[in-house]
Amino acid sequence: MHYPRIPRAYWRQRFRMAKAMGLNTITTYVFWNVHEPRPGVYDFSGNNDVAEFVREAQQEGLYVILRPGPYVCAEWEFGGYPPWLLKDHSTVVRTSDPKFMKPAAQWIARLGKELAPLQVGNGGPIILTQVENEYGSFGNDHAYMEQIHKLLVDAGFTESQLYTADGPEKVSDGSLPELPVGINFGGEEDGTAERAFATLKKVRPDGPFINSEYWAGWFDHYGADHANTHADKQADNLQWMLEHGYSVSFYMFHGGTSFGGMNGANGDVPGSYEPDVTSYDYDAALDEGGRPTPKYFVFRDIIAKSTGVTPPPVPEVAPTIQTPQIRFVESASLWKSLPAPVRSEHPLSMEDIDQAYGYILYRTKLNAAAQGELVLDELHSYAQVYLDGRLIGTLDRRLKQDRLTLPAVVSNARLDILVENTGRINFGKAIGGERAGITKQVMLGGKELTGWEIYPLPLKDTASLKFSKEPCDGACFYRASFEPGTAGDTFLDTSEFTKGQLWLNGHALGRIWNVGPQKTLYAPAPWMVKDRNEVIVFDLQGKRGHLSKD
Repeated sequence: MHYPRIPRAYWRQRFRMAKAMGLNTITTYVFWNVHEPRPGVYDFSGNNDVAEFVREAQQEGLYVILRPGPYVCAEWEFGGYPPWLLKDHSTVVRTSDPKFMKPAAQWIARLGKELAPLQVGNGGPIILTQVENEYGSFGNDHAYMEQIHKLLVDAGFTESQLYTADGPEKVSDGSLPELPVGINFGGEEDGTAERAFATLKKVRPDGPFINSEYWAGWFDHYGADHANTHADKQADNLQWMLEHGYSVSFYMFHGGTSFGGMNGANGDVPGSYEPDVTSYDYDAALDEGGRPTPKYFVFRDIIAKSTGVTPPPVPEVAPTIQTPQIRFVESASLWKSLPAPVRSEHPLSMEDIDQAYGYILYRTKLNAAAQGELVLDELHSYAQVYLDGRLIGTLDRRLKQDRLTLPAVVSNARLDILVENTGRINFGKAIGGERAGITKQVMLGGKELTGWEIYPLPLKDTASLKFSKEPCDGACFYRASFEPGTAGDTFLDTSEFTKGQLWLNGHALGRIWNVGPQKTLYAPAPWMVKDRNEVIVFDLQGKRGHLSKD
């Protein structure tokens, strides 16, 4: 379970659900980007209070396995790296490059102050601390891995067992000889677990034998089908491991939600881009809202029979509520809400102007009558192109689109390119170039366009928007309210909208995109009130619509 993906008010309830399935340990990544949003500025408050997450786990009778990275993958934006690492274009992340290793060392040292006191040797619940994360799937630079190992030791992570984790066939590349290893694999076929441990025993015959990630589910990409995995095969492989006395960590037991814009993207095939949806339901034992699925009870029975331990009763979960239909009667145009621009001859990425997430607008004048092919060099990751305020086309990195033909225009026509960071790649070699926005140049008819006004649009402060009852189509914000009568979990149906984001009472719930498969956004009860709840939707191609419970 990952603390930023679960509302803090629900952490303890989720721990109790884990105990009731027969689990004795919680595993969590630590997400550098949420804790150090700017160099040297740290945030361990609210949902980022990872030490409190660990303490509550111990209070509920659970041990903790800590995975501090600093790279975590996790279908999380940029694999957990803070985007400011890429402001210096010469920095090479996930290597021994001093420009990467210095901030990584400072971060790990700061994290040690929060979590090193909570290791088992100090009376805390942390029994294992992972060194890096599946590094063998990225490279085989053991000197780099030794550096990360040393950073953790220097930060005080010496009172829990350090270890590495990789796919079974990648152990030799990603492990360190002085540390035990865990292996990560799924359970979608008969005999998967048996084959995985046979592979491990070829290089580590004496063990220990730990399935450090048992993929009992999978994640979703925009524009693809929802993942439905094979619970029966997963159950068979789980039973085999427990019968052999091996340790198993479910990935995920409860996935939760990548709130806001924290979803990552796959890009393991060169040139590919597959952004993950906001929901991290993962087809897990607990669903996105923390409710047990049929898989939960299957796993619970297997664990109870294999261990001979009767688990606690399954806690009751409050039912979801149905919200009244939400109609939007107020709006604010993005074009009337622009901040002061940054001026540059050439396009700048979000990182270049100290922006991490959201949108970015590039504006220039076409100084002479012009037409031809407009090319956005290394677009990351979705763009809407406008001439004199009129939308003329969209470009989607997911579909390998980076160009369109401009119609004939008059001199001094205004060209606007509105770009969304749809989620930086979190896995594979591509992470080193994961700047957001237009990351290289813009060409028209074979000539570079220069003289840009660049508007940062992180969309963090919706309170400053000026709403009115004037009609608004296109890139617009829409505001409405509803009164449910009672606070409770619900799912807001966003199918009336095209592409954008949604906020509930100031909480960024996640992305909207009509390509599916996700059509609803999880709205947790702790972020709701009984009386007036405010909903704000940003839609790139907006028309007045409504939200209702699915």
